[in-house]
Amino acid sequence: MTVPETNVPLFPLNSIVLPNGRIPLQLFEPRYIDMLKQCFKEDRGFVVVLLRDGSETGPANAFYNIGTYVRIIDFQQLENGLLGITVEGAAKVSVIHSWQQEDGLNLGDLEVLMDEASREVPERFIELPSVLRALFRHPVIRDLDMNVDYEDARQVGWRLAELLPLDKQEKQRLVELQDPLERLSRLQELLEALEDG
Repeated sequence: MTVPETNVPLFPLNSIVLPNGRIPLQLFEPRYIDMLKQCFKEDRGFVVVLLRDGSETGPANAFYNIGTYVRIIDFQQLENGLLGITVEGAAKVSVIHSWQQEDGLNLGDLEVLMDEASREVPERFIELPSVLRALFRHPVIRDLDMNVDYEDARQVGWRLAELLPLDKQEKQRLVELQDPLERLSRLQELLEALEDG
């Protein structure tokens, strides 16, 4: 999949998504409904970036500049009347320049980050895939129908970074790491801290 690099819509959230990850979203603000129509028309995706502060609704927000380009893989009208979509992460990107349209939609020019190296999960991190398997038994996560290679250090790290209850700054640090083993090492430290806390 080719990632466009100019005038790409940005979607600031309090959540992260990484390559091959999936996240359900509810759209109700006109700027995002319009964004979705444009994405379908041009067969493009958009970038999910993590909010630094502020809320997901309303005017301009400060957000981190490393995020994930996502593609829309499903959409439906929800029972609450809102439009629901599911997106899947395609590539990590850096937003090198951003601006806001009159309707409040953020746009940016992107640089696609280099793919992380494929590595097996080392023996010292053997408990991390088990933690991930346990998380994937939760019905909400299971319903996202994600395939995970529990032996791939990238996939284990990406999914744990998305799903563990960590603060935003910590999640963003995990997003920005480019070494899968460094991410697993940090996740192991964070899990031990959660268990001790």
